[in-house]
Amino acid sequence: MIAPEEVPSWIVYEDERVLVVDKPGDVVCHPSKAGPWSSLVGAVREYTQLATVHLVFRLDRETSGIVVLAKDPEMASRLQVAMQKRKIGKAYFAVLNGEMAAAVTVDQPLGDDLASPVFVKTCVRPDGQAAVSHFTPVGVGGGFSLVRVVTDTGRKHQIRAHAQWLGHTMVGDKIYGPDARCYLDFIDHGWTEALAAKLLLPRQALHCAEIDLRSAGVDRVFTAPLPADLREFCGSRGISL
Repeated sequence: MIAPEEVPSWIVYEDERVLVVDKPGDVVCHPSKAGPWSSLVGAVREYTQLATVHLVFRLDRETSGIVVLAKDPEMASRLQVAMQKRKIGKAYFAVLNGEMAAAVTVDQPLGDDLASPVFVKTCVRPDGQAAVSHFTPVGVGGGFSLVRVVTDTGRKHQIRAHAQWLGHTMVGDKIYGPDARCYLDFIDHGWTEALAAKLLLPRQALHCAEIDLRSAGVDRVFTAPLPADLREFCGSRGISL
């Protein structure tokens, strides 16, 4: 559950039409049956005292970083259309297994992974939807890489699936990491020592660091620094930030 006093500390920017937050890596975006303080949208609605707020860009629960919400339907529609037309710039940081030697672009289509025990998993497949991700290492050490990822498309789990295809799975990833059954184990038993030994972090090491809305009529680029848990992991592996 989200404490009311937490929300103001997450705010990156706010005006009469837009609210931008730096979401922690343990907060779900969409409303749930557990009440307003169980989700980012619910908590923001309570904070703003608006009847409705519009989630323009969502992140998976375990992914931290920039989330944009609109306070009125017209702004929400403008930003959503701009996103569909690929006018919104996004950049992420991810911590991957293995030391990436050079920048690489993955231009591989993604579709449902019909062989996976986890039904939400995607994978590279020739009949999938076009997906392009640009991976640039910014620091390596101890068998790991901190990379900046820019996406040209916004497919489900795109960065995680492309990282797996590259052979550089994401630290902490229960679905696209060493074994998708880690996710099922987590659902059944929660976070355990066995999962910690396999995954190293209790969440996927993915952070939305930047969203550029200038081509969408909002003259700003919003940024969020690498969060403490990912900074500490990189520091413990000798990766300079």
